[in-house]
Amino acid sequence: MRAVRCHRFAALDKLGKPCSPSPIRTCLHLDENVPVPSLSPNKVLISTNYAGIQYPDFLQAQGLYQIKPQLPYIPGMDVAGIVIDKGSDVHDDQIQIGDRVYANTALCPDGGGGTGALAEQVCISSQAVFPIPDELHLSSVANIGRNYCAAYHSIKVIGNCGPGDLVLVDGASGGVGMAAVELARARGATVIAGVSHTTKAAMLTRTQAGADKVLVYGRDKESYNKFKKEFKAAAAELGHPEGASIIVDVVNGDLFPALLSCVKPLGKICLVGFVAGQKPIKPGLVLIKEAQIVGSLWGRWARTHPVEFRTNMNEILSYMSAGTIEPRADNIIQFNDYVKAFELFENNQGLGNTVVCVKSETSFNKQKSKL
Repeated sequence: MRAVRCHRFAALDKLGKPCSPSPIRTCLHLDENVPVPSLSPNKVLISTNYAGIQYPDFLQAQGLYQIKPQLPYIPGMDVAGIVIDKGSDVHDDQIQIGDRVYANTALCPDGGGGTGALAEQVCISSQAVFPIPDELHLSSVANIGRNYCAAYHSIKVIGNCGPGDLVLVDGASGGVGMAAVELARARGATVIAGVSHTTKAAMLTRTQAGADKVLVYGRDKESYNKFKKEFKAAAAELGHPEGASIIVDVVNGDLFPALLSCVKPLGKICLVGFVAGQKPIKPGLVLIKEAQIVGSLWGRWARTHPVEFRTNMNEILSYMSAGTIEPRADNIIQFNDYVKAFELFENNQGLGNTVVCVKSETSFNKQKSKL
């Protein structure tokens, strides 16, 4: 089969030490004649239609992610496609050959830290496979793990978000951020979305993500201070003068002190990522705000709470199927041009859901589509 493989880490030297990053296209290659993974009794073989690629996949190919797979490895955590074979322990009432499914390699003990999706065929544990409703195009679910599972863990599992909450989401034009906005709104919360630039604000306003307010926090101290004032005014206007009960933070860096001023007493800040880098957190500010700062990694929780996680997955799919959340594939890139997906994040141009089309879904019933 054909598969994209990372043959060296772009930001590490031969000794594994940080170095000036090489262009990401010099480290990835679309390889021919890659062995098809073997099928074991509890696994399912999927013919890939779409694979999701997001910022963590780019970071992993640089060697800067918290999990470093053994080289060479196949990138990609999220895959959507058709079941073409299954092991003897996978019963028909669970999964059948021909089913349209989404699968997540991070849920497997041998998942390689969420890798293996960017290939023509993926072999994966049946516990990590989820049937897809007929009305959803496979491309629209190819980023559920990286984006929606990460966001829902913060919104529901940690934040227990619901009506009466004000949720602030930074990095809201990215995959996780936009998903957090959508999911918070789906659960009845009021949402303020924050982005770094006016062009991203315009893009977010054009979508159906549904934020009640979109604010620009910029990239310097002056703009962060302006953002704090604008947030407080917007929160008061929306009926939440004390601030946000939940903040979903994918940016961190120098923006974090401003976020602390936006959270209400006893509110929660869910740390999902740090695209602006990591900076020390001043405990005095945390004490004054009585804030709860919680790391938000959904994968470990999903593996230890499989029943609850499957419930959450079904809720996300139900939101999409009902149109409560708009099923979207914002950037669809053909398999031969796969590197463009990684370069979007290399050039800080990643917006929403980025998907690599390995093989188009040609038999989809467009009359039922929500895409």
